[in-house]
This record gives sequence, C-alpha cells and structure tokens, in this order.
Amino acid sequence: MKKIEAILRHFKLEEVKDSLNEVGIKGMTVTEVRGFGRQRGHTETYRGAEYSVDFLPKVKLEVVVNDDEVQTVIDKIMTVARTGQVGDGKIFVSDLAEVVRIRTGETGADAI
Repeated sequence: MKKIEAILRHFKLEEVKDSLNEVGIKGMTVTEVRGFGRQRGHTETYRGAEYSVDFLPKVKLEVVVNDDEVQTVIDKIMTVARTGQVGDGKIFVSDLAEVVRIRTGETGADAI
C-alpha cells in the first residue's frame, strides 16, 4: 500500500477529485496548506505599500491506494493538475506499513 500526497492549486481540486473518482478511488483527505517552492512567493501592493507574500495558499490531497493503482493515480493527478506554470505543485509517494479501519478492525488492503 502507498500513500500519495499531492500539493495542488486550489482551483484544480474539483477536477482532480472527479478524475480520481472516475478511476475508482473511493476516499481522499483534503487539507488547506500554505507554502512555497522555487517560486518563493510574490510581492503585492496594498494601499501603496509593497509587501512580500512568502507562503502561498495550496491544497494538499492525500490518497491511500494499493501498489497496482499508484501509477494510475499519479498520471491522473499530473494530467489534470498541470497548467504548465511555476507553482503547479508536487506529488509525494510513501510506503505504508499498515492500515486499520477503526470501526471494523479490518487491516491492510481491506481497510482502504
């Protein structure tokens, strides 16, 4: 089992969610986050004063899948979330040692 975390632009979330539903992904967790990468934020002007915005708002999407679904999920996220501009985001994939469904006590792939 793998955990896929994707940092995305806000306006791409619904499209990504819909495309993952199409390939059978049943659940996901979404968190509003702030951060920066190579783009290093930007400057804005408010009432004549210029200030720096270091941490940009993004969305973090987390999905747990079986090993055979990983590449499909990555491909879907990349295809839908890509705008071609700096700041499109990142995808992180990590191994999961165990998953347990609290309600039933199911473990492993049955708990996904």
